[in-house]
Amino acid sequence: MVFDRPQPRKPQPPATGESNMNKPKKVITVGVGGGSGGHGNGNQPPIPSPWLNPKNPPQPDAAASFVEYLRWMRSLDSEYKDETKVQLLQIAEEKANYSDRLDQLTKRTQLIAKDSFQVKCPWRIRVGGHRGPESILLPAFDALGMPYIPSSTLRGVARTQAIREIMAQKQVNWKAAEKEVAPWFGSLEAKNECDRAGKVVFLDAYPLPGQKILTVDIANNIWQWKENSLEYSPNPNVFFSLKEATFIIGLRLASSCQDTQILEQTKQWLIAGLQAGIGSQVNTGYGELIRPGKIKLESEFFRVEFTIEGQLIHGRKRFKHIFQPYQKYQDGKLKADTVADAEVRPVAFKSMLRYWFRTFALGILEPTEVQTWENKIFGGINPSKEYGWLMVRVLEGRVLQQEPQNHYDKCGEQQGILTLNYSPEIPKDKLDNLKKLSQNLTCLMFHLGGIGQGARRPCYSRKNRPYMRGSTLKPDRKDSFWRLPKTPKEFQQLFRQRLEVFYQALQALGANFNYKQLRYCGKVNSFTWVEALDINAKIIVVSIKDNDNKGYALETLHQSFHKLEAENYTDAKNLCGGVKKDYVNSKKREVIPSPIWIADLDNYQVVTIFGATADPRKKFLDKLRQDTTPQNYAQIFPL
Repeated sequence: MVFDRPQPRKPQPPATGESNMNKPKKVITVGVGGGSGGHGNGNQPPIPSPWLNPKNPPQPDAAASFVEYLRWMRSLDSEYKDETKVQLLQIAEEKANYSDRLDQLTKRTQLIAKDSFQVKCPWRIRVGGHRGPESILLPAFDALGMPYIPSSTLRGVARTQAIREIMAQKQVNWKAAEKEVAPWFGSLEAKNECDRAGKVVFLDAYPLPGQKILTVDIANNIWQWKENSLEYSPNPNVFFSLKEATFIIGLRLASSCQDTQILEQTKQWLIAGLQAGIGSQVNTGYGELIRPGKIKLESEFFRVEFTIEGQLIHGRKRFKHIFQPYQKYQDGKLKADTVADAEVRPVAFKSMLRYWFRTFALGILEPTEVQTWENKIFGGINPSKEYGWLMVRVLEGRVLQQEPQNHYDKCGEQQGILTLNYSPEIPKDKLDNLKKLSQNLTCLMFHLGGIGQGARRPCYSRKNRPYMRGSTLKPDRKDSFWRLPKTPKEFQQLFRQRLEVFYQALQALGANFNYKQLRYCGKVNSFTWVEALDINAKIIVVSIKDNDNKGYALETLHQSFHKLEAENYTDAKNLCGGVKKDYVNSKKREVIPSPIWIADLDNYQVVTIFGATADPRKKFLDKLRQDTTPQNYAQIFPL
């Protein structure tokens, strides 16, 4: 099916009338009344692609791959090009129907294979990672656009697993272990000619039909190192991954081999390698493939059940109406009419652990050392590519209650089991200290704030939209490790104990510092601070008043913010952050994250203040101290 691509044309602004605050938002239908690239009745942006024309859209076969939808992307000069990209991906996702073709392919695998079995991805997987049209990251697709795991990937997984197991069993290096696996996988350097070719044939693995597996995913690198300083710069990028797919894995012996034991041993290596994870971002919950009934990894060293209440963790945003993607506001501007998908995402937990690690480490190490240790533990690509020692996964993640749409709706709620695992790359002599560091860092994370949207504030209700703000992250406290003391003074001792073990474990891993001598991370004034627990930061704990929806610390913060906001928005933004732009010394500031975190721990609230030595944050800290009795107030950082 061939179309003449519409020539890029400069988009014209939609027709606007006089602003009227009482007028309702107007839903804009993209494509109605206009052809490819046309302007229709002037109430919608031009159509940059024939795929978005609801009157006369292309009609590909139902089994056509999503690539057909991506061949026609937006004009580069379109004001709405980014929204169009998301719109096309959502159409491709919703219309994808590969059942007939996948039915043929999976049956073919079972007929050809000597041994076949199923593995399921509990969450998401992306094998491939090449760039497609518009630089969208794509998982692996075969020549006809069907999602699959290439046979070469499966062979590499089994071979790598075999090498690692032999290295551990025989205490040999990688090169020696490679020679050991030659009888199974082949090697051009093998002395015996019969060992130069592999003895097991791996078949391409396809998902079972009938699953809605192709899904839009999102990556958002919020914090970025620029030289030796951090920049807050949200940069959401959409891409495709496969969700909760079940694959058929097929193996058979090569024609030159009749030894079934070789096939069985290779199968066991492959199963172990698949469970450890394949493809991209395996340290962040992607790529795990397990057989039915097999859940716990041998590499797991810590787990905790959790509940999230409030604004929840979100994945991608989707259009409410795919062919009515915009709302028209009173000023005549169009805004994408989207809703965020609530999803329990392991990447959110890993990002939050990474954030708090960095925040504590900046108080005791130089920025270059912080980057080095951050990459060693969590992985990274700058300045050098490192796999990372820690794997973060979530089991049984689920949304129990969506966020409230009315004031009488229940609070949004998510649950799951957070697990921490050793990655295959960690040296054996680092295992114990990584365990200590990660366990105590996780405990600190749960006690310092929430996760997902609104993480810097505890969950509280409102009378107007949004009816619930903030995020409260709760562990299952049946285990003594998580049991909270009753008073701020007792919590002070517990917190300091956890933090000292974290510091000591980091020292034992090889970092050189004295945690009792905090660093000065940079200039602090009313509008400048560093998100680091250094000499200018404070963490305190204060008791909560009974029957108070927000709690004492959060209520005090909101009162201070609104008072400042009425006088000078910039001062209010220096206290709580903000999304409205303002100017400081003639320089424009966009979105600024709050320099204050508040976590609600039932009997008291924990307040973290960056740049606490300068007003207005210092005044807020002084007010909490002055208005609270000594038995209801304690400083827990610096130690």
